[in-house]
Amino acid sequence: MAPSRFAVQIEGRDVELSNLDKVMYPEAGFTKGEVIDYYTRVAPVLLPHLQGRALTRIRYPNGVAGAHFFEKNAPGGTPSWVRLEKLPVPGSTKSRETIDFVVVDELATLVWVANLASLELHTPQWRVGKAPDLLVVDLDPGAPAGLRECCAVAMLMRDQLAEDGLRAYPKTSGKKGMQLCVPISGKQDADVVSGYAKRVAEQLSAQVPGSITAKMAKAIRPGKIFIDWSQNAAAKTTVAPYSLRAQESPTASTPMTWDEVEAMALGEIQARQFSAGEVLDRLDEYGDLLADLLELGPRVPVR
Repeated sequence: MAPSRFAVQIEGRDVELSNLDKVMYPEAGFTKGEVIDYYTRVAPVLLPHLQGRALTRIRYPNGVAGAHFFEKNAPGGTPSWVRLEKLPVPGSTKSRETIDFVVVDELATLVWVANLASLELHTPQWRVGKAPDLLVVDLDPGAPAGLRECCAVAMLMRDQLAEDGLRAYPKTSGKKGMQLCVPISGKQDADVVSGYAKRVAEQLSAQVPGSITAKMAKAIRPGKIFIDWSQNAAAKTTVAPYSLRAQESPTASTPMTWDEVEAMALGEIQARQFSAGEVLDRLDEYGDLLADLLELGPRVPVR
């Protein structure tokens, strides 16, 4: 019988693993060992999107059918080699309360985080000590609208952003909708970026009021796509590319091509979320479709 706890060495770090046979996704029989295996295999493309960013984890100690909690601070027993950054909590009181955030800069930290049943990994649009280098728009469908309708709105948003010299990159959320990720200058604060995103969302809502809303009130969202511009506030985080999501089956936030987005919008292919296994297969075919987000060359500011 395999031990419930044992140590492994990853790139010179000692990492303790535990209860690998615990089922995290009961409907799929997907275990914690498989969660760790997925994150290990996807690490070459995931880690660059996590590096330098304060990590918020959503932990499911007893799987997706059990209780869960958000965790920003480093938990007790955090290994000494895990990178921690003491940061003020955005939106806190003027006393500037701080938290020791975990920053995932290496594979060992990613595996350690996964072993804590941190199924979902969320990051802000800024790197530690920097202004936002990403603008993110979350497209959230109100039933009966779904991912197909999100794809249609994503194309409108893409074209609108392009008029301002900005290039958008699509990914599924891994749940119901999708996000657009836009590399920006990294020289403007979150209020400026959020204000710009709000203006674009309101402009599109005014153009297509029957299908799009820029307002958060849930009462007006059925049948529409909510363009959540508020994801750009300093205190907000967005699910990281390739992160698992806590659904019935192990889906993940998956980068897509614009050809796929268009085909889903037109009904030429099924509009759906992708499983962890499909993400790994797609990496063999496409590599990291969001690699351009990591380029540090000149970037366009929002206007």
